[in-house]
Amino acid sequence: MKYLGLAFLAGLASALGFAPLGLWPLTIGAFTVLFWLIEGATSLRSALARGWWFGVGQFVLGLNWIATAFTYQAAMPAWLGWIAVVLLSLYLAIYPAVAAGLAWRWRGSSRVALVLLFAAAWIVTEWLRATMFTGFAWNPVGVVLIDTGLSWLAVAIGTYGLSAIVALLGGMFWLVSGNMADRKAGAWLILAIFGGAGISWTLAVPPGTPPAPGPAVRIVQPNIGQQDKWNRGYERRNFERFVQLTGPPTGAPRLLLWPEAATPDYLAFDMAARRRLAALLGPRDLLLLGGVEPIFDDAGNGIAAYNSVYVLTPDSRLIGRYDKAHLVPYGEYLPMRPILSAIGLSRLAPGDLDFHDGPGPRTLDLGAFGRAGVQVCYEIIFSGHVVDGANRPDFLFNPSNDAWFGAWGPPQHLAQARLRAIEEGMPIIRATPTGISAVIDAGGVVEQSLPLGTAGVIDTSLPRVAPPTPFARLGNILPFIFALLLIAAAIAVRRKTR
Repeated sequence: MKYLGLAFLAGLASALGFAPLGLWPLTIGAFTVLFWLIEGATSLRSALARGWWFGVGQFVLGLNWIATAFTYQAAMPAWLGWIAVVLLSLYLAIYPAVAAGLAWRWRGSSRVALVLLFAAAWIVTEWLRATMFTGFAWNPVGVVLIDTGLSWLAVAIGTYGLSAIVALLGGMFWLVSGNMADRKAGAWLILAIFGGAGISWTLAVPPGTPPAPGPAVRIVQPNIGQQDKWNRGYERRNFERFVQLTGPPTGAPRLLLWPEAATPDYLAFDMAARRRLAALLGPRDLLLLGGVEPIFDDAGNGIAAYNSVYVLTPDSRLIGRYDKAHLVPYGEYLPMRPILSAIGLSRLAPGDLDFHDGPGPRTLDLGAFGRAGVQVCYEIIFSGHVVDGANRPDFLFNPSNDAWFGAWGPPQHLAQARLRAIEEGMPIIRATPTGISAVIDAGGVVEQSLPLGTAGVIDTSLPRVAPPTPFARLGNILPFIFALLLIAAAIAVRRKTR
């Protein structure tokens, strides 16, 4: 039992590497402890249990912000949020457990093979976590390396491969505590990791790349909290905040970016609302903003909706729309609604209509402002699924509503968006109602940002898009190739050990 408790504590320590704390050496150290625990397991069941308790600790602490979301839903008690965090963690911990079990089962007598197999299994299980049952890709372990030079590896092996690097680093420190052969293997491992990072740096976008000269971009962060967003009687006040921050037209063309669900009006059907917004624009401006696109039945009754982003022109036309494709269970739709609503459960976001999913990544033509890909809020966390590869955009727009994500959710969200920029070699613009809005260059560097709980604007030019990276071309094939190489190395090590 004490080993299971130690696994749980190691999992808690591993979560300290995620934003906002960013104590990434503790994450690597936690994996070192996990390897020691897996090696000491006396059965497959014991190895699975140790991996599972490690996962529970990591997810309970790393996902604590989910509990905050329940405080904005009057239909459910706030304490239910912590129950949800624990239950979700109990499920998500299955994936680290499987990685630990596979590594223990096939390690043979080699500690080096255990490390290599675990890293390979972690790639596969983390990808499965992001895929099964619509997927929950939040906080891949590799994101703890976002502010280290090792993050460049994402251009060659993706986020899931970067997570394997964290495991390999933890394994390296574990190996140096062994015999001379293990120490040599650990040394070769660290040389391979840093050598790979150096090669990846040559493929990635160097930091500090100056923005492309072009039309002005203004990102608006109104600091409208979740408690005020849907409060009746606040519509005029909220709109005035947007008007004030948007400012008067300057005569020069501007691309104005507002957050997710910035307007409560149904723009596709409400010409008056569109004219009210278009009045804020100069003759060469464009406005990208989040809204809701309702879906009606033949009788004219609202039956569902899309979480959409619209492109509005100064003459009140909508010239483009993106519908969010990867929806948040319980946030944007209630699974098994007839059953769950009957026992008093509801969506965390207000509203009786569930959202429907859109067709997936799409590039919008913005004329003089270039081509924009759109990923609404949570969609940006799904590695390999954020860009229309057949029509590569010049930048990604990530409007989001992080107002109900607590203190830990927004910086974690930003860190994951930065990984997408590195992977794709593409700048990302984030607009949120309460923060953190940001301009991220194609190398994952945050050029400008607005902190949590602050109203303000970011005036900038669009950062340059880079040529497609290896990951942009091949996607998640690359981390799976990396996993196969690790497995092949583990097999070779086992044979040599025999």
